Amino acid sequence: MTSQYINWVTPNREIYSRGRPTKMTESSSNKLLNGDSCHRTSNGKKSTKNGFVKNHGLFQESQKYRRPREKNQNVTHNSSLYKKPFAESFEETPLLVAVLTYMGYGILTIFGYLRDFLRHWSIEKCHVAREKEEQKVKDFVPLYQDFENFYTRNLYMRIRDNWNRPICSVPGAKMDLVERVSHDYNWTFEHTGKVVKDVINMGSYNYLGFAENTGACADAAIEATEKYGVGVGSTRCEIGNLDIHEELEQLVARFLGVESSMAFGMGFATNSMNIPALTGKGCLILSDELNHASLVLGARLSGSTIRVFKHNNMQSLEKLLRDAIAHGQPRTHRPWKKILIVVEGIYSMEGSIVRLPEVVALKKRYKAYLYLDEAHSIGALGPNGRGVVDYFGLDPKDVDIMMGTFTKSFGAAGGYIGGKQELIDYLRRHSHSALYATSMSPPVAQQIITSMRIIMGEDGTTLGVDRIRQLSENTTYFRRELREMGFIIYGNDDSPVVPMMLYMPAKIGAFGREMLKRNIGTVVVGFPATPIIESRARFCISAAHTREMLDTALKATSEVGDLLQLKYSRRQRPLPSLGWMAEESLLQD
Repeated sequence: MTSQYINWVTPNREIYSRGRPTKMTESSSNKLLNGDSCHRTSNGKKSTKNGFVKNHGLFQESQKYRRPREKNQNVTHNSSLYKKPFAESFEETPLLVAVLTYMGYGILTIFGYLRDFLRHWSIEKCHVAREKEEQKVKDFVPLYQDFENFYTRNLYMRIRDNWNRPICSVPGAKMDLVERVSHDYNWTFEHTGKVVKDVINMGSYNYLGFAENTGACADAAIEATEKYGVGVGSTRCEIGNLDIHEELEQLVARFLGVESSMAFGMGFATNSMNIPALTGKGCLILSDELNHASLVLGARLSGSTIRVFKHNNMQSLEKLLRDAIAHGQPRTHRPWKKILIVVEGIYSMEGSIVRLPEVVALKKRYKAYLYLDEAHSIGALGPNGRGVVDYFGLDPKDVDIMMGTFTKSFGAAGGYIGGKQELIDYLRRHSHSALYATSMSPPVAQQIITSMRIIMGEDGTTLGVDRIRQLSENTTYFRRELREMGFIIYGNDDSPVVPMMLYMPAKIGAFGREMLKRNIGTVVVGFPATPIIESRARFCISAAHTREMLDTALKATSEVGDLLQLKYSRRQRPLPSLGWMAEESLLQD
């Protein structure tokens, strides 16, 4: 099926006066809710009865969200807001593959119920937790819900050997894995005592290659350990505030281009404990449907009303903003105390980059606040490594709350929040993470300081700029080669997170095992972390990867792809580039 595209222009926008829409400048049937025009089809493409293309995800307002047949955003949306093309692609799942995937899960479910029946009658050994018989007799409320663990018990256990693999080295470009075996179908594991050496690491978020035990960062962390020790044993507001913490926060604020910042010892808690301090009852949170669990938990703990908009869909977001302004709070219809838009820089399961210029435009237009989670984008995007704001060339002041973590690009731990001085002063007094959490470990803080200064070029070298450039080159090369092989790849062309679609449940475990046989460590992901028919392998590219390492990983991926028949893409393939495929051909000649 040929792909269909939308031609986008930026017409005059609808003007709001005191929360009420004025008369629209174009007919409602000819204008999107976010002010973009929908043009009639040409080139003989199939249209609906009124002549408009409606297969794009932005047009499916009344339907439950589903991925469009070919959501290929090679055409920049609202081009006046973008300084360069914004290219993302999500190729349609082939129909036959989708049917076979559903059949696979159906067969696994049937056999799961059969095995549960055998376990119930003690025909098959039961490895799972069960209620004691005496508790049942005494009418105790069941502590363990048997049905809720059905998926874990009967599907996840079959491929559990692909996760939680212990390593015994730095998780750099290469790593050492501890070998383990299971004699009871992955219910338990035994270590053989052997170590699998020099496994190419394609799964860690080590974007800039700072996860290393040699070099400036390691030396500085050792010095900090000798000076401060490994821990403080107190909260910041009591006796756990060190000068190194103050230095870190001042550096982060300068790096981000904001007035002030605050550091936390745990990235997950940075979201889950600070959002409740920023919003509460009577506030509205508009959350992207693919937001991280920490953002979801923080929103729920806040007690605010939560409404979810479709991923990166500005029409869906603007509709919620309009409704919020027009109708106010439920029942009372009073204006919302705050409206907070919550998005991420890079979505780690999709490899997608937020359409930040459009989000900022909507935020300004409707007087909302913007919370940006840059866990995966800080250090990995932008010419200066300063995240998605730097990537789009925006002003950091346009983002009200800038959040990020130190666990990826900086090779450390913890998170931060940056913004205006008033915001940070408020969080120091009201954030649970600031008041009750133990201070960040001094050597971890020093690791962040040293790596951040390298990125900023304050170490007197060009190492930071070189790593940022190398990451960009590696990302472009790896994504291009995978597409040319015929794999379905999701996400933005500039995202170092590269999801490769596997689909069928049996191929999830098979891909991970076959790649490890070839000394490649990968991450495979399936339901419920992804939609049931969109299981995938997720490659994470690093500046530490050499071209030789990437070529080795690409060759292994191609071999396993042929073995498991994973090259699903129906796009017309371009001629091979001068990568490992062409080089191999030249050697054979």
